[in-house]
Amino acid sequence: MAVAAPRRVPKSAPRRVTVLGSTGSVGRNTLDLISRNLDQFEVEALTANGQVERLAEQAKQVGARLAVVADESRYLDLKEALSGSGIEAAAGQAAVTEAAARPSDWVMAAIVGAAGLAPTMAAVRRGAIVALANKETLVCAGPLMTTEVMRSQATLLPVDSEHNAIFQVLDAQRPAAVDRIVLTASGGPFRTLSREAMADVTPAQAVAHPNWDMGAKISVDSATMMNKGLEVIEAQHLFGIGPERIDVLVHPQSVIHSMVSYVDGSVLAQLGQPDMRTPIAYTLAWPERMAVPIDRLDLAAVGQLTFEEPDPVRFPTLRLAREALQAGGSAPTILNAANEIAVRAFLEGRIGFLDIAKVVEDTLLSLPASPLQSLEDVWSVDREARAVASGQM
Repeated sequence: MAVAAPRRVPKSAPRRVTVLGSTGSVGRNTLDLISRNLDQFEVEALTANGQVERLAEQAKQVGARLAVVADESRYLDLKEALSGSGIEAAAGQAAVTEAAARPSDWVMAAIVGAAGLAPTMAAVRRGAIVALANKETLVCAGPLMTTEVMRSQATLLPVDSEHNAIFQVLDAQRPAAVDRIVLTASGGPFRTLSREAMADVTPAQAVAHPNWDMGAKISVDSATMMNKGLEVIEAQHLFGIGPERIDVLVHPQSVIHSMVSYVDGSVLAQLGQPDMRTPIAYTLAWPERMAVPIDRLDLAAVGQLTFEEPDPVRFPTLRLAREALQAGGSAPTILNAANEIAVRAFLEGRIGFLDIAKVVEDTLLSLPASPLQSLEDVWSVDREARAVASGQM
């Protein structure tokens, strides 16, 4: 298991935190919790890709020491927006990684896609508590990341609602007692749509998730069910459980966030409202718990909970992810890179919805899996897979 033993911060000392990807959905929810509890947290750094105005507003609201925009061309805009605040400004991908390396107790890793790998690794290498909302980090470089977690004695806490749910109910001290884990999936906006009808869906339809408020890329991944494939890969690295013991179950109500089945027949589940502030809060206050301002789950009002198997014909991405995991080495890296390229092309209207899985599968077939010995190997494979995927459009 990649999660280390609990460490406690003295009650008298505010927890110093850094949020990587503060302007995205997870980042905004994280800062919502922090801003309500400013006596308990000190913000070291915030980073964003290009939303300078929102980043500057956030930094001033929570009193961050540093704000970083990844887009170097926006540096002067950020500096001007922070003028007179005393908050340090920086720009560029290297500056984002440097922000992750600055002294803080806890780091939210919420940069979407493979771009989050280097800064997340920087936080891990200094032994921080890392709240991982970037599943692509473990997909692209799982063995390298988990090895570094153990070497540096960092703590990796899953933020994805599914993995966070498993973390809460998994008996990690008795792995032999675990029979299997079950990742639940909402099924996305096209759960009941025919494959023929899915050929004509638009980006606007794909990003309209029925239960969760997420960014465009993650919403499309949910619509294709690629997110669940990526989560299967992530779960193996987080919990040390083989893929043959990781199931996926469609649960449209998104009330049960995941389950663990034990050898005695017991099944433990974590339930809650579909609000990302709950898993974020669990990691932000860990190993304690903190109050979250959301409506409490009312099962009587929900009425019923339903479940179904995922359809492998209409949603082939889950199969592709499992095949990549089975192939090992660079195959998951190729899978992720091709998916990022295909999703972007779909959002830009250059390919159809069903073409996303086709681009990913063709890219996997074009590039044989190879061993990954270093992050440089990951970057090299990632670049090659993106080039191959881009060439198909």
